[in-house]
Amino acid sequence: MSKVVSEPGNKPPGAPGTMSLQEEGLDNTAPIFPSERYKALSAKHLPEIPQLQKLPADDRFAMQVVASVLPFRSNRYVIDNLIDWDRVPDDPVYQITFPQQGMLESVDFSHMADLMRRDASAKEIKEGAHEIREKLNPHPAGQRELNIPQVGNETIHGLQHKYRETVLFFPSQGQTCHAYCTFCFRWAQFVGDNTLKIVAKEADGLHDYLAAHPDVTDLLVTGGDPMIMKTAVFAHYLEPLVEDPRLAHVQDIRIGTKSLTFWPYRFVGDDDADDMLRLLEKIVKAGKHVAIMAHFNHWQELQTNVVREAIRRLHDAGAVIRCQAPLLRHINDSSDVWIRMWEEEVRLGMIPYYMFVERDTGARNYFEVPLEEACRIFQNSYKYVSGLARTVRGPSMSATPGKVEVQDVQEIAGEKVFVLRFLQGRNPDWVGRPFFAAYDPEVTWFDGLRPAFGQEKFFYTDDFNAMVQGRWPTTKH
Repeated sequence: MSKVVSEPGNKPPGAPGTMSLQEEGLDNTAPIFPSERYKALSAKHLPEIPQLQKLPADDRFAMQVVASVLPFRSNRYVIDNLIDWDRVPDDPVYQITFPQQGMLESVDFSHMADLMRRDASAKEIKEGAHEIREKLNPHPAGQRELNIPQVGNETIHGLQHKYRETVLFFPSQGQTCHAYCTFCFRWAQFVGDNTLKIVAKEADGLHDYLAAHPDVTDLLVTGGDPMIMKTAVFAHYLEPLVEDPRLAHVQDIRIGTKSLTFWPYRFVGDDDADDMLRLLEKIVKAGKHVAIMAHFNHWQELQTNVVREAIRRLHDAGAVIRCQAPLLRHINDSSDVWIRMWEEEVRLGMIPYYMFVERDTGARNYFEVPLEEACRIFQNSYKYVSGLARTVRGPSMSATPGKVEVQDVQEIAGEKVFVLRFLQGRNPDWVGRPFFAAYDPEVTWFDGLRPAFGQEKFFYTDDFNAMVQGRWPTTKH
């Protein structure tokens, strides 16, 4: 598939059916049942991956350098079934999963490369990596400062409560993934530094907190990837939601996972795959809504037999699958990719949900796209899909005040501006309200925006500052 950046008014090529998977160099015949069980491949396994041995030695060394700072993890399903190795390094799933030199700033890459070339001690390499990580904004959007709740003087570890209706839960057993995305905004959970982690080591704190907050209707179990956990562990967290009358107000259970992409055998061939589906079915039959918040970044991830079987089995269990992804340079920064992906998701019975803007963390400089370009790509994609795919929202920034959608670039009262609105906010009263930021063709993230029309601040600024200074609850109840 050739990469095409669409121009307004022209339907982009690359729509479903324009080229067979075989012509594109992909194989969609991954068996329904795996020939081997899941085995994680980490940075130490990079020299052992046969496909990598065809790459230049400098590229392989660069991978080791970047993997000393940012997390790397993969598995044979991803490597053997999702990547077209004839297209490397341009293959999108390769870019999603394998470290690239540009993911570190040149000065940081050179520093770590020098350490590795002179066989520096493990202590020196660890310290060098830590210094670089501290510069990469490991906890964006106030995750630690504003989102972790307190009851009295007690901090409730492993929870985030940013929006009134929704609590995020980080079970300690789910703080890894079947493979890691190179652009992940939660990379700090995976680098082995306990000072950077947000985790809960037991379930009682979660259930007690939910019981004390009747406004909470949604629980999002996240990570890492909670689907890395065994079903028996997952059940320990979820079953009280249908058995404890104190938790009747929690009606929606969201599970953030990329297992459908990176290890769909979790729902098909794993030893406890059937048990997991029965657990989800039990929750649905008890009257709760189960939403699998799936992360598909490219239509290439949807082509194997086993992912389609996993999707079917989740639907049979009563779960709804909603799909979300950030817009990423090198991976999906063209309308043809999004059109094909959204149409394929709808055809498979899933719901397109969000196009996100890449967050200001980790390898952001490698992946980020200017907001104006993101808006154009979204609009050019949105207008060429049917109404069934127009459930998707975006491009959306999960910023410190809330989820902010870039609706358009317009000229108003003689000034070119970004038209914005809150899709979600720390104060629910902000939701749906349009506001305007001064146009800047280079800006890539919310914090780079400034009020339009000569205004000194946005409409929500005073309320938000009061929250930060502790004069208003982080979430308004």
